[in-house]
Amino acid sequence: MAEIRPKPQAVSEATEAQIAVHWREEEYYYPHAKFVGQANLTDPSIIERFSEKNYPECFREYADLLTWDKYWDKTLDTSDPPFWKWFVGGKINASYNCVDRHLDKYKNKAALIFVPEPESEATISVTYRELYVRVNEFAALLRDYCGLKAGDRVTIHMPMVPELPITMLACARLGVIHSVVFGGFSGEACGMRAADSQSHVLITMDGYYRNGKMLDHKAGADIALETAKKEGHVVNKVLVWRRHQGKNASATPFVKDRDVWVDEILPKYAGTIVPPVPMDAEAPLFLMYTSGSTGKPKGCQHRTGGYLSYVAGTSKYIQDIHPTDVYWCMADIGWITGHSYIVYGPLALAATSVLYEGVPTYPDAGRVWRIAERLDVNIFHTSPTAIRMLRKSGHDEPTKYKYHFKHMTTVGEPIEPEVWRWYHDVVGKGEAVIVDTWWQTENGGFLCSTKPAIDPMKPGSAGPGMPGIYPVIIDENGQEVSAGSNKAGNICIKNPWPGIMQTIWGDRDRFVTQYYAKYCKDRNSKRWQDWPYFAADGAVLAADGYFRILGRVDDVINVAGHRLGTKEIESACLTVPEVAEAAVVPVVDEIKGRVPEVYIALQPGIQPSQEIIDKVNKVIETMIGKIARPKHVHIVPDMPKTRSGKLMRRILAAISNNMKTGDITTLANPDVVEKVRELVQGKETVAVADGPEDLKRFGTEE
Repeated sequence: MAEIRPKPQAVSEATEAQIAVHWREEEYYYPHAKFVGQANLTDPSIIERFSEKNYPECFREYADLLTWDKYWDKTLDTSDPPFWKWFVGGKINASYNCVDRHLDKYKNKAALIFVPEPESEATISVTYRELYVRVNEFAALLRDYCGLKAGDRVTIHMPMVPELPITMLACARLGVIHSVVFGGFSGEACGMRAADSQSHVLITMDGYYRNGKMLDHKAGADIALETAKKEGHVVNKVLVWRRHQGKNASATPFVKDRDVWVDEILPKYAGTIVPPVPMDAEAPLFLMYTSGSTGKPKGCQHRTGGYLSYVAGTSKYIQDIHPTDVYWCMADIGWITGHSYIVYGPLALAATSVLYEGVPTYPDAGRVWRIAERLDVNIFHTSPTAIRMLRKSGHDEPTKYKYHFKHMTTVGEPIEPEVWRWYHDVVGKGEAVIVDTWWQTENGGFLCSTKPAIDPMKPGSAGPGMPGIYPVIIDENGQEVSAGSNKAGNICIKNPWPGIMQTIWGDRDRFVTQYYAKYCKDRNSKRWQDWPYFAADGAVLAADGYFRILGRVDDVINVAGHRLGTKEIESACLTVPEVAEAAVVPVVDEIKGRVPEVYIALQPGIQPSQEIIDKVNKVIETMIGKIARPKHVHIVPDMPKTRSGKLMRRILAAISNNMKTGDITTLANPDVVEKVRELVQGKETVAVADGPEDLKRFGTEE
């Protein structure tokens, strides 16, 4: 078992009067000697090497993991802040670095292992040699059939299948900018993104499996093109990959001269080799659209050289990926996690990366662990939402299987200490190290995390800043919040780094306003020190230098002038054994302004009772204080979730405040919304059309 040391003492106790957030310090967990003995990063001098005095040249260490067509002239150019330029003058191709350069040593090694959702279907391995052939052939199709060239944009709306990374790498080979839209997004969402990026080619698939059903995915393409047309943009070609050879999983008819089957054109390019185009280090590699709290989705534009360097470095040092590892990131490639830590980072290191098509709990709670056992997965990467789902559906299920993880990641949102301990003790069998990573779509790669063979782990805390990343917490008055003060503020990054987005596609002003204007010290300055990056996440910095992320700034409830982090209240709820999931939202209170309201879903087999509600109220008061006592605790049959597993707190906030819930058609379980509404409001209540601005945008999630 991992060694556990006594928890550090908090420097000071937060009182209700000074509350921003209050949490107890958790104990340290130390990595096994066995893990440390094989780790890529064991030298503590990395802290010195990546210190501010060696910045920005320290990032050469990441860039030197790659093969460059032309070495760069300048590591960081700050002449046009905050539009930083990295590895200026360098030439590189991302596809070459993820495929071609591995052929001499690893051509017969699996690059990708595809696991279909139906267990009756065979697992498919794609070797680096096969990947090379398929990427080249599809690049030839894009170039010669579609007429695409460097700088053009392509929108990709596909599920988790090998053809998705093949498509991305084919685009990268040509210097074509890809914009991958999460497969679970609607046709309308896809069309809006295609119009914004001015893509003239849409690449999709006929269908895929989800929860045991074959979904007609091609149907979304017609809606996407119609939506784009309404936005004043025309998509000329739709390329459709086929899920099953010789079959059509879609009932949607093809439009002549527009829609084509990929497998009917691809044979023309059999064996074609497309030389990788040497791209400027600053040339855009991809767009990744992310929803903000308000406004239309924004296209985060990521550069080629800096991005690839950063994900390669963090994959090696923080994910501890070796070419001999079998690595499974259970995210979707349609999100930044999948781009960075399924495709570009692992493949740049010649890893074997697992792709799973379907739902983690289909057909039962043991599916994930069966896959891990069968494929001998030793690095596992997923989100707190998925961890809570797996914990709820089969608390002891991992103990039934003989897989062995050396390393596990959690990503995407803060993880509650109780859930972290289950992840460590049950999923990791008390042996795997955990990195609790904090970063965002805009950031390219990890910003805060423990270094797995060097730093101790602490449940619920992301850890210190990454090598070469200098985080700081700043309050609303622009003052730095000191470590150990128990006061929350806005986490910011003082310095640029290679993975940071270049800009928002087509909207330089929004980029500056959203990420840099709040704490910029001098708009005329060309010093990076005057341009801290504002992440819009709340955080607290412990005395030991570990950051605890509290969620979006919007996810903080101001109760009578006191700031309460919803994640802290949710974490307290999950210490009650009967509680499987918890969500906290703000509700209007005429005395205090806003107060928290709690929704809980129970463990299987547990019946709702007043006793459980009383336990939840008591634990919140005990762990946080009476100021955090919820207005109500609602026991619900399930939480409204997106198809990617995100819990939609915005909908719960709308129900609590008698507001309209908005569009729920893209939820995985839209029927549960009315059940929850009736439970909370009763059958006769009519929702008002609008509500306070902060409640309308509260907990907005992708």
